[in-house]
Amino acid sequence: MADTPHPPRTGAAGAPGAPEPAADPVPRLLCDARELAAESSARGGALWRLAEAGRQLDANLVRLPPDGRVEEHVEPDLDVLLYVVSGDGVVDTVQERRPLAEGGVLWLPRGSRRSLTAGRGGLAYLTVHRRRPGLQIKSRGDS
Repeated sequence: MADTPHPPRTGAAGAPGAPEPAADPVPRLLCDARELAAESSARGGALWRLAEAGRQLDANLVRLPPDGRVEEHVEPDLDVLLYVVSGDGVVDTVQERRPLAEGGVLWLPRGSRRSLTAGRGGLAYLTVHRRRPGLQIKSRGDS
């Protein structure tokens, strides 16, 4: 019986000749959200962002200053999970106003209308959602 040639090796993308992954993925601690929120209690905005290459998720640690607000908006495409790291506030939806407190986990389904308002001590929260696909350039025939 003749030797059967081995099939070509496939890389991470599964295509022959694609590069092999550098190493097996390894879980790692990225930040201490409570520490970052405490250090940045006076300022607002994004305190941290998930930026690892090849990720399937996006995550942001956001701080609203005392009485700060995220105006009413709708996320049409993505469900968002919001975890309150520190402080307090409220989320307003079309149905109700709900208090937010440290440790609370809020699901914001895609298509839902909502706004956030921080309490007197401010509000720090982590959001996690599926990563948006990158912009794609299409030829005129594809559009």
